[in-house]
Amino acid sequence: MIISNARIVLTDEVIHGSLVVRDGLVIAIGSGPTAVSGAVDFDGDYLLPGLIELHTDNLEKNLMPRPKVHWPTLPAVLAHDAQIATSGITTVLDALSVGDIVDPTGLRVELLEESVELINHAVERNLMRADHLLHVRCELAVDNLLALAEPLLDQPRLRLVSMMDHTPGQRQWTDISHYRTYVRGKKGWGEEQIERVLGELLVAQQRYAESNRTALVAHCRQRSLPLASHDDTTAEHVAEAARDGVTISEFPTTLEAARQGREHGMRTIMGAPNVVRGGSHSGNVAALQLASAGLLDALSSDYVPASLLHGAWLLADVDGFSLPKAIATVTATPAAMIGLADRGRIAPGLRADLLRVHVAGSATEACPVVRTVWRQGQRIA
Repeated sequence: MIISNARIVLTDEVIHGSLVVRDGLVIAIGSGPTAVSGAVDFDGDYLLPGLIELHTDNLEKNLMPRPKVHWPTLPAVLAHDAQIATSGITTVLDALSVGDIVDPTGLRVELLEESVELINHAVERNLMRADHLLHVRCELAVDNLLALAEPLLDQPRLRLVSMMDHTPGQRQWTDISHYRTYVRGKKGWGEEQIERVLGELLVAQQRYAESNRTALVAHCRQRSLPLASHDDTTAEHVAEAARDGVTISEFPTTLEAARQGREHGMRTIMGAPNVVRGGSHSGNVAALQLASAGLLDALSSDYVPASLLHGAWLLADVDGFSLPKAIATVTATPAAMIGLADRGRIAPGLRADLLRVHVAGSATEACPVVRTVWRQGQRIA
């Protein structure tokens, strides 16, 4: 395949030129106009590396489109994959929650094993468009965490383990009023049920979180699995993560935690929906504030796959972010964070994971539109 007349986003510049793909790899990049018979004419559209997603809850949204509703698992996996691919994501870490502090016997836990089995099934039978890997998100304050997590730690597709504690009163839910608003709207709980659950969760955290954390860290060290912390809020949270060998800080909730994480050598992931919306839906620090302070390394689409490219595009308007640097937050940097050296950049010898992007809208409200997506040179969307 030959692509011509494209604005090619490289690691440190954007060039107008052409690109040659052979056997799933980028073979050559040329600058300037070209006229080759049979070439794919981009007509000035952007050519980007395929996006790399380290943390998305989108599969769970397809598995459970309504509370207590289980959509058939394989169709849910394939629908999730289609949304991922059409958003320009060519490599995705499906983030699966291990343990549920609110509903320990609910669908999220019930579907965990089946979800992994059918992701593997779909990949092995070439049913997927994107390249699917795994990220297990371990809820520390549940009694059966290790029983749920241990069988997953030797999965060949596992690339990242994160440690979470969603107990209200700390981290993401430091302001319990935000938690109350969330469960009233999401779960329809009344005040009596909220108070009862709050008490139960605090007891569970005190009983299980620390021992689960110690055991999980040991398991990951034995397997050389990258570890991420989740919703760090204070300097103490960050120091604890550094002690455990954490290299990735997911969604720090305060400027202080992000600064402390950087001092400990951690890379910071923030939510692309936070960028697109202009702030956190939970009242935490804005991703654009971290970007302006030089503390943002990568973006995750979290709960909206289409936000990944849009969020990166908006970063290009932040001081200190060129378009190549902004695009790196969703390509080269997340690839490096989990050791994927064969993708994330457009360069000879790397995978031809590519997307064509057209920019619509006005100069002040530009919207990137994914037109075509290739994985290893094969069109997938």
